[in-house]
Amino acid sequence: MFRSVLIANRGEIALRVIRACRRLGLRAVAAYSDADAWAPHVCLADAAVRIGPPAPRESYLRIPAILEAARATGAEAVHPGYGFLAENAAFARAVREAGLVWVGPPPEALEAVGDKVNARKLAAKAGVPTVPGVEDISPATPPEALEAAARALGGPVLVKARHGGGGKGMRRVTDPPDLAHAVREASSEAASAFGDGAVYLEKLVDRPRHVEVQILRSRGGETVALGERECSVQRRHQKLIEESPSPAVTPALRKRLEAAAVAVAEAAGYENAGTVEFLIPRDGPAGSFYFIEVNARLQVEHPVTEMVTGVDIVAEQFRIAAGEKLSPAARKPARRGHAIEARITSEDAGAGFLPSTGRIEALRVPGGPFLRWDSGVEVGSDVTYDYDPMLAKLIAWGETREEARLRLLSGLRELTIVGVTTCVPFHLAVLASEEFARGDLDIGFVARPWVAAALRPTRSPEAEAVVTALAHARRSAPNGAAAPSADGRSLWGREALREGLRTP
Repeated sequence: MFRSVLIANRGEIALRVIRACRRLGLRAVAAYSDADAWAPHVCLADAAVRIGPPAPRESYLRIPAILEAARATGAEAVHPGYGFLAENAAFARAVREAGLVWVGPPPEALEAVGDKVNARKLAAKAGVPTVPGVEDISPATPPEALEAAARALGGPVLVKARHGGGGKGMRRVTDPPDLAHAVREASSEAASAFGDGAVYLEKLVDRPRHVEVQILRSRGGETVALGERECSVQRRHQKLIEESPSPAVTPALRKRLEAAAVAVAEAAGYENAGTVEFLIPRDGPAGSFYFIEVNARLQVEHPVTEMVTGVDIVAEQFRIAAGEKLSPAARKPARRGHAIEARITSEDAGAGFLPSTGRIEALRVPGGPFLRWDSGVEVGSDVTYDYDPMLAKLIAWGETREEARLRLLSGLRELTIVGVTTCVPFHLAVLASEEFARGDLDIGFVARPWVAAALRPTRSPEAEAVVTALAHARRSAPNGAAAPSADGRSLWGREALREGLRTP
């Protein structure tokens, strides 16, 4: 096993990786931009190194800066977290060429599954059903040819980017004459987001469930599936609430989904942790499903699988990267109970999920057994437009799905974040609903009329008054120092705190 790891990421995933390093006795090195100089992951790491200004393209996306940071700090391995460069084959290759250990899938596998059209072909070759589609299209394709392709697929279609994710480069088209415009828009957005404007067509599966299978694959070819996660509560293809196991997956279907995920991973020459994603049609034959893509990285929602199986997925990533075998717990996972995760973002769901920025003036984290809080912020943290709005994740485990649901509801009611508007009211409305309690889910769940009607303005006059008072106290502190926080902890002496938290 290597001895030190540079974490080429930020926020809650950087903290998650640091904690896995601590568990394995590894030295954790935080890379940070100027915006994150005092971030929790920087304070907790054993060492920290600046990589550039706040803009991601000048810091977390700069491959030379990250490689230099590893060299300067003596790191032997690089963990990319998720997002940023996590699925970038050129980055993985550059890390290896620099003599460092890459904690993730090999660049060849990233290239194989990063192109979604190629991944579809791999799945089909492995005997896994894929969504019907047309792959040979581009903005240069004549409109009449595009219309003919859409009519051949039947019904509405999706224009999808061949690379990337997060809903970018994706357009739903109901009327074939609108397809040429949608292809141009999707291609332009994909080129801007991923540097590649290639797109393809898929038949739109009406109101399916989105289910994914977590896999681990060692260098020796040992592949295990750790069960499925339900990710149907999403907005614009961004997941909001995830759970494991899916309330719709029977033991027989789970066995088939896991076998399909393993087959795709082996066909791609995959290695390390990843997720194979499927759609389960609402109106299709019982037990039917379609492969859609592979997420070649650690997923935001990995904690629900960890809580159900007891497997530390990040620790397994390190073992695989070091050429070691999977742990006994991973090879024979003992699944128990149910886990549900809510992503806490700085977005106002009552205003169409409008992003919110500001400073975290007060924070009360829920407690109690079987609640997990994965966070990248603390009192005094600035939330800006530079990065993704996700602040934290709250995960609850229970012997049953209902127990987990009620536990998560209780935790969300206890959670207090003052200074930015968050999506917590949305989670409360969804988790308290009869539809969610029944497991009546599909990817159109958030668009149901009652969801919008249930949301209200999220910041009360009382909360506004608290924010104003805390901000005034902070500005009035002597010598411009930070005022004591609302939960009684002082924000003075942060440099000493950061140094004190580091191990020799």
